[in-house]
Amino acid sequence: MLVSLKSVLSDAQKNHYGVGLFNTIDTDMLQAAIDAAEELRSPIIIGTAEVLLPYGELSLLAPAMVAMAKKASVPVVVHYDHGLTFSRCAESLKLGFSSVMFDASAKSYEENVRETREIVKMAHAFGATVEGEIGHVGEAADGEDENSALYTTPAQAVDYIAKTGIDACAVAIGTAHGAYKKKPRLDFDRLTEIRNATDTPLVLHGGSGLSDADFQRAVQLGITKVNIFTDLCNAGLRAYQDNLSYLELRNQKVETIKQEIMKKMKLFGSMGRA
Repeated sequence: MLVSLKSVLSDAQKNHYGVGLFNTIDTDMLQAAIDAAEELRSPIIIGTAEVLLPYGELSLLAPAMVAMAKKASVPVVVHYDHGLTFSRCAESLKLGFSSVMFDASAKSYEENVRETREIVKMAHAFGATVEGEIGHVGEAADGEDENSALYTTPAQAVDYIAKTGIDACAVAIGTAHGAYKKKPRLDFDRLTEIRNATDTPLVLHGGSGLSDADFQRAVQLGITKVNIFTDLCNAGLRAYQDNLSYLELRNQKVETIKQEIMKKMKLFGSMGRA
């Protein structure tokens, strides 16, 4: 069933588990995600991101994503991840997405607040929910030198949430997008302070590559949504190591991605919550 981000994360926060966002750039990844959720009876968030559209155009993906969400026997959020432009966010909502993440975190604080607030107005008019980001989650592949000046502070989070009206808040506590070259060091004390300062559901970006212990502690300390993509791509690549026909390869890719998603669902504690 197609649901909003708010409904899924409210239950996760109440019952202390996390829900995975699994970005899906084709129907193979989409099938793997829905099959995993139904097998484990887990709520799930599926989506794509603006930077991924060159690998799977929104107008082609959206009908399949929305249709599979509506048909699914578990709660499914269809989420537009890291929206960078008003026009693309609007397009995703018109195509039936139930959630939008608008990312103006690289801009000035004032611009971030102003632009995110406008997205919130639009999305709420569609009956959709909005995730925003305060602080900035960088790119692991571009260098991993710790820069705590980009991390989220509790005061920033509280002010940002109040001024924008977002339904979920992505926080920067030491993770990065892409493949890590060295072990990330997460600031769990900072996460605890942010969690204590606001009741708004918190989101962890840059989840691929974290240790099982990192995931479990982050969820324990209040993260309710975890973004995963790179680990799914790596899982799909493993299927290509076998000497298979094209059709066999397709099904093997779906299965390896499905198993990776199921592993994450068990780690986040969402298994059996649907």
